[in-house]
Amino acid sequence: MLCDNPHQTVFMRFSRFCVVGLFHFALACALAGAQAQAPPPEVPAPAPVPLVLSGGTVVDVTQWGDSANDLQNAVVIVVNGQITAVGPASQLPVPTGAQVIDCTGKFLIPGLIDGFAGMNSQAQANANLYMGVTTVVARADAERGFIDFGAHPSPQIYPIDSIGVTDNWSLLARRPEWVGKLRAGAHPVELSPQDTAIQMVDTAKLGTRVLFLGPTVTAANAQWIIERAHEMHLITYGDFVATPYRVAIDAGVDALLHMNYYILGVLPDELQTPLVTEPEGPAAVTAFDYSQHIPPTDARLRSYAHFLAANRTALMPTFSLHYVELPDHRNLWKEPAAALLDPRRMYHPTNPATGEMDYPLPSWARHLPAAAQRWLEAEQQKKADQAAMRLWRINETIFSAFPHYLAGSGADAMGTMPGISLHTELELLVRMGLSAREALAAATNNYALQFGWNDIGQIAPGRRADILVVDGDPSVDIWNARRISTLILDGNMIDRPSLLKLPTSAHP
Repeated sequence: MLCDNPHQTVFMRFSRFCVVGLFHFALACALAGAQAQAPPPEVPAPAPVPLVLSGGTVVDVTQWGDSANDLQNAVVIVVNGQITAVGPASQLPVPTGAQVIDCTGKFLIPGLIDGFAGMNSQAQANANLYMGVTTVVARADAERGFIDFGAHPSPQIYPIDSIGVTDNWSLLARRPEWVGKLRAGAHPVELSPQDTAIQMVDTAKLGTRVLFLGPTVTAANAQWIIERAHEMHLITYGDFVATPYRVAIDAGVDALLHMNYYILGVLPDELQTPLVTEPEGPAAVTAFDYSQHIPPTDARLRSYAHFLAANRTALMPTFSLHYVELPDHRNLWKEPAAALLDPRRMYHPTNPATGEMDYPLPSWARHLPAAAQRWLEAEQQKKADQAAMRLWRINETIFSAFPHYLAGSGADAMGTMPGISLHTELELLVRMGLSAREALAAATNNYALQFGWNDIGQIAPGRRADILVVDGDPSVDIWNARRISTLILDGNMIDRPSLLKLPTSAHP
């Protein structure tokens, strides 16, 4: 029906106009609001600036140091802390805009790995880095203190934790659920297999890389711990007394520590059997005395040496723990990095003035004349030196069978020093008979070969960019590994001289 009222028609048209106008206005407001709330377009992050080491010689540390395919006039490209390319300058162009370090006439080696040491302070972190140690496989114990995970800058820390025994220094010892189980009494005791299995899982969650099987771990437990550790991609170190060494080696333990311990592998059954129930005490004293006095030419020692070489277990002799008792040692306190260290916070340090070990006399000897006291001190020094030389000659026989070696300093106990003593370890490995290149491999790529740690140990694509640029060829003279001109940690250049100056907050 049509409307006959012209005023009503106008009104209806006006109403429709208003409604349409309001709709468009509301729509415009909504669109404007949506535009106002929309996030700004993403701006792509700037591409990382590559770091390029150009013109140096990359030293080959592969194949346990048996390969010598050094790459001269090399280009090494680092992006985001990782080595992305390595090749000859004639074939590998330098990326545009890269930060270039001219390494002409210099030599490039991987950052050094200390396979067994403490790392308990910023001072120790700085000393390690200053000496080119970019990875520390770190142990907490009564001699080395707790690991300082908060140090910065710091080498990469690969933690060690004890396994299967009570231990106040375990990485788990302060956790409420472990305090009661791990609290050591007068002597460490084995945990139950159930607790040990849980301990392995819990310590792995903390980032533990290595499980330490100590003197009180018995053979049955050692065997299944080693097997389970490998299933979990954990490495095992052994310092055995209760467990026969041949049993642990057959089980596949990854590395044996300390030249004065692994020679217990020569024990006859009648001396080994009592150690199952008495890994400390008179039986152990007899066992160590026997092993350390075995003639280097003894057929049992030669047989054991060949057994070691024929199996996958590597040796980490920590010769440096006996460095000051061996001939031709230096006063390590004269090293620049030693100025960072406080002898009062070290376990049995050498005398800073002499570089020699002081042997405290028993209380009764203090009543003797000064000349008699000096004679007693000299006799203690003589006995320690003779014991070290016996161990050295026994290890020469073991070396003659050519087992695989890993470099670990044992710092900072018994005169050893963080960073500094890894270099004395390399020197002693060369003195034992390794070539300089083989010794260098023992502190670098051997860890990748033995443990599968393929992120470190070599200057190759995919490895972490821990690199030392040194002024001489360390494959010719291991001393040249100390002549560091550029230190690169995780792809970042570190101001090496500044490491000798601790921040005020880091001083003891």
